[in-house]
Amino acid sequence: MSIRESQGNHFIELCLDETQQVWIMLHSGSRGIGNVIGRYFIAAAQKDMRRHQVRLPDADLAYFSEGSALFDDYVEAVEWAQDYALLNRRRMLAAVVEAIKPLLPGFRLVDEAVDCHHNYVSRESHFGENLFITRKGAISAREGELGIVPGSMGAKSYIVRGLGNAQSYCSCSHGAGRRMSRSAAKRRYSRFDLEAQTAGIECRKDGGVVDELPAAYKDIDAVMDNQRDLVEVVHTLRQVLCVKG
Repeated sequence: MSIRESQGNHFIELCLDETQQVWIMLHSGSRGIGNVIGRYFIAAAQKDMRRHQVRLPDADLAYFSEGSALFDDYVEAVEWAQDYALLNRRRMLAAVVEAIKPLLPGFRLVDEAVDCHHNYVSRESHFGENLFITRKGAISAREGELGIVPGSMGAKSYIVRGLGNAQSYCSCSHGAGRRMSRSAAKRRYSRFDLEAQTAGIECRKDGGVVDELPAAYKDIDAVMDNQRDLVEVVHTLRQVLCVKG
């Protein structure tokens, strides 16, 4: 069983691994609260820069000085949002399990969840220094730590074990990553392309999710090959059912 976290393409999947074991994969996060917190503190940082007459090449580079009240408030808010995202995933997973049980009488859980944040901030020690590590589209991959590297809808996903590569700050890619923007994918592809690229998978096939078709994402196998020094593959999953939300 695995859980993964994101915003913008939330979904629930049933997957099969290489031994035909069933995995529940859930992709969700703070449900927009993190975005609201981010916008609030960006505006506060820009106001603080103006108050201190700090000139920056771009207003979006505004920052808080460590030790200031706004810095402490921001860190507390971010950590609260991450805790909320964790609880949100656990509640959603419990609901999925309860929905499955009546339909599959022989269903039982046989393993613990693999739960990982991405797009988050963590307090960590690296190279002898205490740091705030921001992982954008990345997950923690400390030595022995389990993580999830999802492909696109219709492509493979991977359960991985971190190798603790110090040069990457013990991180790896969260997933395939987009090959093109959502708007570009909608201009280039149709629901017929979506149907063809998700053949054999029970999922939405309408125009509302064309921007999520596999061609809009990078090749997950190439992504995995490029991070052989960061993680090792534990399980390879393929989607059977995908519910977009």
